[in-house]
Order: sequence, then C-alpha cells, then structure tokens
Amino acid sequence: MQANLYALGAIAMWSLLALLGVALKHVPPFLLTGAALILGSLLALPHVLRQPQLWRIKPKPLALGVLSLFGFHFLLFIALRMAPAVEVNLINYLWPLLMVVLAPLYLPAVTLRPLHYLAALLGFSGAAVAILGARTAATDQFVNAGWGVALAYLLALCSAFIWANFSLQTKRMAQVGQHIPTAAIGLFGLLAGLLALLCHFLLEPAVQLSQRDYWLLALTGLGPLGAAFFLWDKALKLGDARQIGLLSYLTPLGSTALLMLFGGRSLSWSVGLAATMIVGAALLGSRVQKH
Repeated sequence: MQANLYALGAIAMWSLLALLGVALKHVPPFLLTGAALILGSLLALPHVLRQPQLWRIKPKPLALGVLSLFGFHFLLFIALRMAPAVEVNLINYLWPLLMVVLAPLYLPAVTLRPLHYLAALLGFSGAAVAILGARTAATDQFVNAGWGVALAYLLALCSAFIWANFSLQTKRMAQVGQHIPTAAIGLFGLLAGLLALLCHFLLEPAVQLSQRDYWLLALTGLGPLGAAFFLWDKALKLGDARQIGLLSYLTPLGSTALLMLFGGRSLSWSVGLAATMIVGAALLGSRVQKH
C-alpha cells in the first residue's frame, strides 16, 4: 500500500510534464532538460550533505541512471515540439504497458498471468481513448509535416523504452543486492543535467528567458523532474513492478485532461470512459498477487 502511494505521488507530478513541456517548447530542449534536471537534483542535497557516501555509485548503475534521465526527457521534449502533444503522449505512455509485459524478462521471479495481460490491455486502451479522444483541429498544423511527425512518434517510442528499461533495471538491481540509494537519483539528475547544459552551450543558440519561463522551469525541475523521481524510486523498491506499471496508466489520463483543460477544450465523454477503463485496470492488476 505504501509503495502504491509513492507511485501515485510521482504519477500526479508527471501528469504535469506534457503541459509544462508545451508551455516551454520555445526553450531549446537541451537547455530545458539540463536546467530542470539540475534543479530537481537539489532535493537530494540535504541527505547527501549528511551522508556523502550516498553518492558513491558504481559505474554501471551510474551510467544507467544518467543516460536514462537524460535520454527520456530530451527525446520527449523534442517530440512535443515536432508533433501534437496528445498523440506524443499516447506513444510515450506506452512505458507502463512495457513495464508490465517486460517485467518477466528483467525479474526472473515474476510471472504474468492472463489477468495481467487483460489489465494491461484495458489500461492501454483507456489511455488510447483518453488521448485520441482529445485530438483537436490544432493537429492540422502538423498534417503536412510528413516525416517530421513520424520521427517525433519514433522519438516518443524510444523515450518510452528508456523509462521502462530504467524502472525495471532499478527493481532488478535492488533484488540482487545492488542497492542504489534513493538519494542517488539526485546524482543522476545532476550529471544528466550538466551533460544537457554542455550540449546546449555547444549546439544550441543562446536565448533570453522571461520571468514566467523561470517559474515554469522551477516547477518542472522540482516536481516532474525532481520529487517525482524520488517517489518513483521508493515505489519500485517497495512494491510490485507489475502493479506499479498498471497504476502508471493514470498518468496519461491526468496529462491529457490537463492538456485539454488548458488548451481551451472542455472535458469530453472520452475522458470519462478512459477514467473508468484506467482505474478499472489499476484495480484489476492490484488484485493479482505475485507468485
């Protein structure tokens, strides 16, 4: 139960990520990724100052964490500026489904029962209903983009694989005794952020940010790219990766609802139907015990 609460906290913050990404789409992606990740990493400093050994991480998990945080967000922010946000969401939020169905490949003690597949299918169908139901005429501006939109969807898919792999690898390391302290997420974010900022200075033009941009960057860094990581890590270490993966279907629902609300559209029947399907999938999956 505690693990599910941690997961729900992370999910609530991640529901803001697409909306914030769209609001900051004029900010170069390397700069956006770097600044937000560095801000998020600051949340770990109080723990690290008391226990510096928390950041003494072996090279393999360090590389996994840094490249995962860097790759996931950079690819997502690129995709959000190349194609309609609601459809990018659909592709990117394949990662909960990937977590569920790929869990046995990473965690030998975990098996899937037919009910898991049913819950995964129901949850993903609910996500598809929510996001596809939110399509608006704004999509027309991308119709003639051709390969650009296709590339955006491919980047969003790669982003989904990166996060599913990172989540399951974290769980597997914990099970085989390669414990990564939760505070180490701050180190991953700090190094990934510095890498992104280096790429910004080398590859992107300088930009002038407004006061609004600074506030949005702070919200992005401290929430979806900060506290959410720590909550997610705790959830994965304490809970069942299959159940947590199924709960994650709440993320595209909340994210799409926010995109619709702040995009000037009223919530539709599709979101109501999706809510029923997604919550039903999470409840169905939570009733299946690990064996």
